[in-house]
Amino acid sequence: MSVRDPKLRTAMFAGSLAIAMVGLGFASAPLYDAFCRVTGFGGTTMRTTEAGYAAAVAAAPPAENRMISVRFDSNVAPGLAWSFEPEQPRERISIGARDMMIFVARNNSTRPITATATFNVTPSQAGPYFTKIQCFCFTEQTLQPGQQIRMPVVYFVDPRILQDEDARTVQEITLSYTFLPVDEADTAG
Repeated sequence: MSVRDPKLRTAMFAGSLAIAMVGLGFASAPLYDAFCRVTGFGGTTMRTTEAGYAAAVAAAPPAENRMISVRFDSNVAPGLAWSFEPEQPRERISIGARDMMIFVARNNSTRPITATATFNVTPSQAGPYFTKIQCFCFTEQTLQPGQQIRMPVVYFVDPRILQDEDARTVQEITLSYTFLPVDEADTAG
């Protein structure tokens, strides 16, 4: 058989297509995650530093003392022997003002458990404007048996939300976290 043989070319094309599809399957989750983090698509929050916060607020038009309600939702995966909740379920903040919420997590099992928090914001059009400066969700958390910790989230709502036709009428943003075990073996208590 030579490369000019139509059956060989078809087989090579099909094989190449299969390899490309497998590669795309492995790359799609990280690419989608990166896309969401850059654009805020699907309620993904933005991330910045203290310097980034100062620059964002300085560059944005004044928010004219506009307030918005932020609701905090906390969940743990089924079987994860943790309790997890915000110290306050809701607060009103000034748009553009830096704020902080404390979440409390407790390992209710008899052994160490490492977990990580996934998060999102609803409504999704508020995602690009809800920016975290510091968050426990940026790293894995390991709690020893019976250990309880307080974990801060430092955030702000970017004043540019008031210029967005789809987002400026949002009255309440929900920041939702779900803790998942890093290792499925950790879910037994």
